[in-house]
Amino acid sequence: MTSLHTALLQSSGRPGDVAHNLRILDDAAREAAATGAGLLACPELFLTGYAIGADVHRLAESADGDSARAIGKIAAEHGIAVLYGYPERAAQDESDSTAVYNSAQLIGPDGARLANYRKTHLFGCFEHEWFTPGEHAVVQAELAGLRIGLLICYDVEFPENVRAHALAGTDLLLVPTAQMHPFQFVAESVIPVRAFENQMYLAYVNRVGAEGEFEFVGLSCLAGPDGVVRTRAGRTEQLVRAEVDPAFLKQSRADNPYLHDRRPELYGPLI
Repeated sequence: MTSLHTALLQSSGRPGDVAHNLRILDDAAREAAATGAGLLACPELFLTGYAIGADVHRLAESADGDSARAIGKIAAEHGIAVLYGYPERAAQDESDSTAVYNSAQLIGPDGARLANYRKTHLFGCFEHEWFTPGEHAVVQAELAGLRIGLLICYDVEFPENVRAHALAGTDLLLVPTAQMHPFQFVAESVIPVRAFENQMYLAYVNRVGAEGEFEFVGLSCLAGPDGVVRTRAGRTEQLVRAEVDPAFLKQSRADNPYLHDRRPELYGPLI
């Protein structure tokens, strides 16, 4: 299998302005595809902005809404898969059709919807006020011969979530995030360790700069199964890129057999 050239868009866009953020995404997709990238990942709630209060509900869309269709066209035009964060309005046939989820959706390079994930672990008073937690810990899709998994921000700080993905065969875990000061050690230290201890690639793509009461720290990165960060953004808006190499991943898993050497019979107290 060939490597998947992956681009991370570190940007907060323009909070509250979906049309403007779609233009930013389009420009990034064009630039990333021109360098050979097969996947563009955007931050948590990139479509609308994070600190927008009640506008979360006003701007929420269904997983197959207007913005999903617009991003599908962008992906197909540039021949690149796109992961983006957005507030998802529950479908009409769900038990609570008024619920809004903090979601991330993966669109394929042909414009088709591949996977939609609802954040399961909400962070802080803000998220608990405006969002309903999701109920599915592991959501995956196939892309370019790799098994892609999705989590959002705070989810990745729970080792159980990432291990669940490892046991389900995730090769590349995409984590759109809104990581804020003073928790930058997550981007700097936790993410490379999560990649190593679970033998996977892990892409962590953050917002950046001041937004409402929050200061997002940037530092987006893509870490490999050896714990080495392949690319790292700074504290400004950037588009950074790195390779996800299936051959290297296979060898790393052979050299570091954590999953094989587990002893689940000892772990009952964990649950």
